[in-house]
Amino acid sequence: METAHPHVSARADEFVQRFSATRRGARLARRLVAYQLDVWGVPYDAPLSEKATLVTAELAANAALHGRISGRDFELRLSRLCETGRVRIEVSDTHPAWPVRLVPTALEDGGRGLVLVGALALRWGVRPRLGPGKTVWAEVDG
Repeated sequence: METAHPHVSARADEFVQRFSATRRGARLARRLVAYQLDVWGVPYDAPLSEKATLVTAELAANAALHGRISGRDFELRLSRLCETGRVRIEVSDTHPAWPVRLVPTALEDGGRGLVLVGALALRWGVRPRLGPGKTVWAEVDG
């Protein structure tokens, strides 16, 4: 069974959750983003929800596949930026290597995740965490 450890946030416009660094954890992160946006009044089929869930899927998959360190979780933070109507997605893991945006050829099977994030997000980036690892973030709007 998937275990997730909620962090209590004092802000009603923020959702924070830790997930196991597995494919299942990444899938659950994506689903919970869609659910949380619906709770905030953004329907599942709204462009904002669709973009946010796709970006979350890519960032969480990267954390589970490339940022995984045995025994360590990844953290998802979803924030409503009420003044702009945007949402900010942050995925933190404990692996020290920062992601590299590749330009894959048409024949390559992988390497398109951050290209997709760049196409869907208004802006995105990487920053160091207070502890080991990094946080990859993206902002999306409808």
